[in-house]
Amino acid sequence: MVTKLRFSSLKLPIGGRSPRWIGLLVLGVALLTGVGAFAQTANFGSATLAPGFSADAGTLRGRTGGSSSLPGIVANRDKDGNLCLGFGSSTPDHLITLQGNFSALTLQVNSNRAVSTLVVQGPGNVVRCASGNNRAPNATLSGTDWAGGTYRVWVGSNVSGEQFNYTLTIRE
Repeated sequence: MVTKLRFSSLKLPIGGRSPRWIGLLVLGVALLTGVGAFAQTANFGSATLAPGFSADAGTLRGRTGGSSSLPGIVANRDKDGNLCLGFGSSTPDHLITLQGNFSALTLQVNSNRAVSTLVVQGPGNVVRCASGNNRAPNATLSGTDWAGGTYRVWVGSNVSGEQFNYTLTIRE
């Protein structure tokens, strides 16, 4: 996506040079809106998975803890109309790169009895969400038609700022 910024109505100071703050403002807007290509990072780790991947390759670990509303970062509802819930870090916890298409995948959080949430944003900004509850606290997301590409994954809590260790398992 190419974004064109126009300043035709902006009055420049004598000499035709714009103040330095305009350049900083443009840079700030570009960073906030995602213009440009910047390296993606994750809080805890990444996985690159090809069809037939091993159980070890599909196991990631992390720790929840954040007060950012995950629906506010990604979406209120996923592609199937499910609510996206929870609190976590504004940065994804994991990056998962799928080398090829997968007909079905299951992502499950083992949170040792803490109620967990799961928010996944994939290629084309397709969002998938799941959440646990008091009787079944581990968020489990099973879905079909996973396109190859990079997925940003947040593991959250239903309580702002709550921290707990977890294991995220991904299975075909």
